[in-house]
Amino acid sequence: MGATLWLLLPRLATKAEDSLSYKFQTWQEDNGRIRVDAHYAQAETTLPTETKLKLVGLIDTIAGATPSGQPADGPEGQVPLSNLTDRREAAHLEVTHPFNRVTVTGGFATSDESDYISDVWSLNTVTDFNQKNTSLLLGYARANDDITALPLPAPRKKKANDFIVGVNQLLGPATSLTANLTFSRTEGYISDPYKIVERETEILPGLSIDLTFPENRPSEKDKWIVFLGLNHKVEPLNGAVEATYRWLDDTFGTTSHTIELAWFQRFSDRLVVRPAVRFYDQSAADFYRLTLTGTNIVPETVATGAAPYYSSDYRLSKMRTWMIGVKASWDVAPWFAIDATLERYLMRGRDGVTPRSAYADANVITIGARIWR
Repeated sequence: MGATLWLLLPRLATKAEDSLSYKFQTWQEDNGRIRVDAHYAQAETTLPTETKLKLVGLIDTIAGATPSGQPADGPEGQVPLSNLTDRREAAHLEVTHPFNRVTVTGGFATSDESDYISDVWSLNTVTDFNQKNTSLLLGYARANDDITALPLPAPRKKKANDFIVGVNQLLGPATSLTANLTFSRTEGYISDPYKIVERETEILPGLSIDLTFPENRPSEKDKWIVFLGLNHKVEPLNGAVEATYRWLDDTFGTTSHTIELAWFQRFSDRLVVRPAVRFYDQSAADFYRLTLTGTNIVPETVATGAAPYYSSDYRLSKMRTWMIGVKASWDVAPWFAIDATLERYLMRGRDGVTPRSAYADANVITIGARIWR
């Protein structure tokens, strides 16, 4: 949404070279499901060499109940839930420097949870053409993760490489178009260590019981993403519209479509209100199933990353979601701004098999403040 905000926000704010920001966000699912409270702090400064530094710190806590992967007693039954709690601390450092027509940004991010450690390196370049009416984005990021969850017999590793190429084109003084293509390859332990699948297993002739096993996803995943965004300022209404579309396809067999529409209404030089709606639709992963009972799959006691693959994680099912919300941004003073966002998240399954109780709706509240000079 950067291009739209550039058109709307007061000129004083866009010229700020040094700033300090804070945001608090709470995600609360209905019926006592997952709650996530996150605190973000960000500091930005521009050195005399025109080098820009940005440092972001994050602390979030997660608590509540989530489906374990076991099936419910019928389509209208309650899926079994598992309680979890965790705390994450993360930091991100970004350095940006302009070289004539090329701007280079290098970044490093690290995240630490009780059962997951991730380090990410990134390098992006933006090259301006056509009197800065056209810009070319090239980027690369590499993530190295260590998974130490208690259900695992030993720590596991995962690595990911992401590549992006994109173009931003000004179509006129009030309109811009963005098109990005991203390719990602992930290798290593991709399964969720806390998700299980159930299978009716014969332990003695004529005697069967329901046993649970760890899910087993492939150890490799390729993902393609196409992103299109259009921003247009509507001068007579003192506002701007932003429309985006995102297509994703991966080797798990999942294809998704995301459409978002937002309107930025400026009521004064200091107040902008943005209502928005986002629609998301995805197909199910090839190996998603409610239970292994009735199949010829013999599950392992540990996730191997080799076929056969299976998961009962509802997040891999065929589903649709909606996010509807409104955000208000107010420049209280020439050096101080606040914002607040209220959103409602709705999730629905579409396979006619996964119980409704697996999916959760949520309220999302975000508040923030920023000072600059």
